[in-house]
Amino acid sequence: MDLRGVVDLLSHHLYSSPRVYLRELLQNAVDAVTARRVGNPDAPAAIGIELTDRALTISDTGVGLTESQVHELLATIGRSSKRDELGFARHEFLGQFGIGLLSAFLVADEVRVVTRSVSGGAAVEWLGRSDGTYAIGPAERDEPGTTASLRARRGAEQWFEPETVRDLCRLYGSLLPFRVTVAGEAVSGDGPPWRSDDRTPGERDADLLGYAQDTFGFTPFDVIDLAVPEAGLTGVAYVLPFPANPAERAGHRVYLKRMLLTESGDGLLPDWAFFARCVVDAEGLRPTASREALYDDGLLEATREALGARLRGWMTGLARTQPARLARFLEIHHLGVKALALHDDEMLRLVERWMPMETNVGRMTLADFRARHGTVRYTTTAEDFRQLAAVAAAQGLAVVNGGYTYDSEIIDRLPVVDADAVVVRLDPTDLVTRFEPVDPAEELAARPFVTAAQGVLDGLGCELVLRSFDPVNLPVLYLVDRSAAFQSELRSTRQQVDELWAGVLSAFEKPREDRPRLVLNHRNDLVRRVCASRDPEAVRLAVESLYGQALLLGYHPIRPADAALLNRSFLGLLERAIPSEDQQ
Repeated sequence: MDLRGVVDLLSHHLYSSPRVYLRELLQNAVDAVTARRVGNPDAPAAIGIELTDRALTISDTGVGLTESQVHELLATIGRSSKRDELGFARHEFLGQFGIGLLSAFLVADEVRVVTRSVSGGAAVEWLGRSDGTYAIGPAERDEPGTTASLRARRGAEQWFEPETVRDLCRLYGSLLPFRVTVAGEAVSGDGPPWRSDDRTPGERDADLLGYAQDTFGFTPFDVIDLAVPEAGLTGVAYVLPFPANPAERAGHRVYLKRMLLTESGDGLLPDWAFFARCVVDAEGLRPTASREALYDDGLLEATREALGARLRGWMTGLARTQPARLARFLEIHHLGVKALALHDDEMLRLVERWMPMETNVGRMTLADFRARHGTVRYTTTAEDFRQLAAVAAAQGLAVVNGGYTYDSEIIDRLPVVDADAVVVRLDPTDLVTRFEPVDPAEELAARPFVTAAQGVLDGLGCELVLRSFDPVNLPVLYLVDRSAAFQSELRSTRQQVDELWAGVLSAFEKPREDRPRLVLNHRNDLVRRVCASRDPEAVRLAVESLYGQALLLGYHPIRPADAALLNRSFLGLLERAIPSEDQQ
């Protein structure tokens, strides 16, 4: 084979970094020790790494290889049938000895392996070179096991630094249940911190918290035990004590048979569970070819669903036993829970009962809102809520702000879990029907003003409405219903496209009754004085100013024409308020 080509393939297309050479060597040693213990549980289990100048040696007390096995495993690639016959395709083993050893050529030009099989026979030496050649011969080794030696090629010396090797071995093998040393220093522990042993519950909890602090750098809000027997998965989920960014890549740690597979673990949890960081060890999940991620198959999908169900169960358990703690959790991670409530009825009930929302009668849960006001009226944007909250309250209407992320969708789903729930989207123009009409005599007196004002607003694509409503100190409202908003967008688009498309879009344009409405409050003293004015220029400036104020107060988009109008009306009012010397 062209080993140089294979190494290039591994380094540029399969492995993410040359550092994986150490993981693969360590994995080979782990598989060898595991294979020996299958037949003899009391066999020694130790892996040692020694470092000299730009050289590394890794030794294990594993099963070792005979000369024929060396030929089959080290001289060929992809001979899966022979691997099965030799016993290295068992469920207990993660690596593939031949492919794993090839990763050493990412950082070295020559690899020397000395091995002796536990089944007997003489020790064997295999010497492989990056040019694809190899040699096999006798060697000296008294005990069963394997030793692999390699020297850094020029440019790869950083991967042989003692601190680097120690950190990588601790990263990959810290959960291994047997002794792994680097230059005599132990880098493996007693196994996963969630293991079942003779520790007291308090000691176990302390170990789990300490692991979170050392690994992730935070003290978790809570620790949730995880188990998926179908995948041979055990582990814990750490609930973040701070808000998480849903778009941020999750930092789940996934181990396969106690060896670290990945520090990202994409796809392990559902997308909505971004409030948790997991550490798990699995027996049945499949790694990708590079063994740096999980293979997305049916088992991983089932595992993801099972872990999601476990997190949902934890939240509902808090609702039953620790409501105050649940409230604190929802305060921190409301986005994740609301995202789950969009498609999970149990979470929707939890959100309705426990998660406060903003309303114009104070913050309260949807359950409390329904109990007090019956119908759930809501706005779909925060801008509509800011504009209409006080006005709706003055008319006796309780309104929920549905403008925050997922809130409108959650409110719309309430009838799914309770057929008696009545949900109404508040259209801004619906308020006009609740405003009182102006006294007929006063309306007749204001007709000249209404005619003149409508002439001003026609150029702005707006309808004038004169009504009486509370609060009195609010002179004007700019109300846009859904149809009017669509018509406004349609007219704006027509002005930007060519003649052909403008003609097509004109077919969708509706009469003027769909235009936005500028509602003047006749109870407001300023509005009454404006209505009584018979000065055309004063009326024009007043109407333009009220129109501009209504746009600003309602957080509506300001078009270039609107900005010019605001500037013109403001300066015009200043001119009238402060006349020049020749006008005095």
